[in-house]
Amino acid sequence: MDTSRRDFFKISAMGGAAVSFLGFDLAPAYAQLQELKIARAQETRSICPYCAVGCGVLIYTIGDKAKNVTPQVIHVEGDPDHPTNRGTLCPKGASLHQDILNPRRLLKPEVRRPASDHWEDISWDQALDEIARRIKKTRDDTFVEKDTQDRTANRCEGFAWIGGCTDTNEFNYLVVKTMRSLGVTYIENQARV
Repeated sequence: MDTSRRDFFKISAMGGAAVSFLGFDLAPAYAQLQELKIARAQETRSICPYCAVGCGVLIYTIGDKAKNVTPQVIHVEGDPDHPTNRGTLCPKGASLHQDILNPRRLLKPEVRRPASDHWEDISWDQALDEIARRIKKTRDDTFVEKDTQDRTANRCEGFAWIGGCTDTNEFNYLVVKTMRSLGVTYIENQARV
């Protein structure tokens, strides 16, 4: 039997109409597929770290719980029982899985020295020492004790702080307190959805 392209589309359309008319629904099959995907995984409830909304997420991991084995994240989804988001996630929250498993994610501090053409790995202690030394030097050089009218100012205009949407609320709270104690006046937070 020779069927033309037009006949194929007619048969496909009639078959699709017949299936939908008879009530064939793929939703249970998709639900079963999702259940099989996470059948052996351990479910962990967490909070999305991206903004101040605090949406609930479910993180599914597979691991044998051995002492020196890090569980592997296999799926992240919104928590349907969470009162804030009721299972929905914004695009940032939906990309949480890729953020966790990104192969380009930095896991240790790196520094690019002046006139260098490459980045070098440094230890956390060395990174914290260098940051603290530079903050202290900048603050000492640019601290304003009195303004032009001889009023007490106690502010530092030599650097600014920009908080990110990937920072947790607790981290941003501590950073703002620290920056205020240093006298920093230029503080901004980019935690916007």
